Amino acid sequence: MEQKNLLKHVDHTLLNVTGTEAEYFALCDEGMKYEVASVCIPPSRVESCAKYVKGKLVICTVVGFPNGYADSSAKASEAKIAIAQGAAEIDMVVDIGKVKDGNFDAVLSDIKQVRTATEGYILKVIIEATLLTQEEKIKLCQIIGDSGADYIKTSTGFAGGGATFDDVALLRKHSPSHVKVKAAGGISSLEDAERFIALGADRLGTSRIVKIIKGMNADGY
Repeated sequence: MEQKNLLKHVDHTLLNVTGTEAEYFALCDEGMKYEVASVCIPPSRVESCAKYVKGKLVICTVVGFPNGYADSSAKASEAKIAIAQGAAEIDMVVDIGKVKDGNFDAVLSDIKQVRTATEGYILKVIIEATLLTQEEKIKLCQIIGDSGADYIKTSTGFAGGGATFDDVALLRKHSPSHVKVKAAGGISSLEDAERFIALGADRLGTSRIVKIIKGMNADGY
C-alpha cells in the first residue's frame, strides 16, 4: 500500500498526561502535512487545536477515558462539550465492569446516550479487548451494532495491551457491515499497519506510523 493511502487510515494520536501545547500543535502540524484521517487528542486540548488547524484537519477526542466507568450522562456531556469546541470524532470507552457483570442492557444504554449526544458526528466505541473474553468481544460487536455507533475500537493503549491481529479479525467477522473497526495501540511498523487494514481495520490509532515515515524512532502509542 502506498504511504499516502495508508496515512488516510491513521488517527495520529497523542494522549500522554504530560503532553504540552507545543507538542499538540506539533502533532497537528504533522497531521496536516501527512494528511492523516484525524489527530486524536485529550478533551482539554480540543478547543486550542481546533483553532490552530482552522478546519484543515479532523479533530478526534476521547470521553470516559481511559477506564470507561464514568456515569453515562458525564460521558454524553463530555462529548457535547468536545463537539462544541471543534471535535468531529469521539472515541468513548465502554463501562468494562458492566461488561464483566454481563449487564449488556446497561452497556447498550451507555453507548446510546453518547450516540444521542454525538448525532451527526463519528462515534467510536473502545472495548479494551485485552481485558475481555472471546465471548465478551463477540457480544460487544452485537451491542455496538445495535447502538448506532460507527466504529468498534480495540484498545485505549492504557490497559497493558493494544491491538492484535486476532482481535481485529474477530471484530471484523462478528460486527455488522455498517460498523467499522479501529485498531489502536502498539502498531509498531508499516507492515503491521498494512496487515491490520487487510484484516478489516478501517482506522489505526497510533503515534508511531508518522514517526516511522519521518525516519524517527517509533516509540510511544
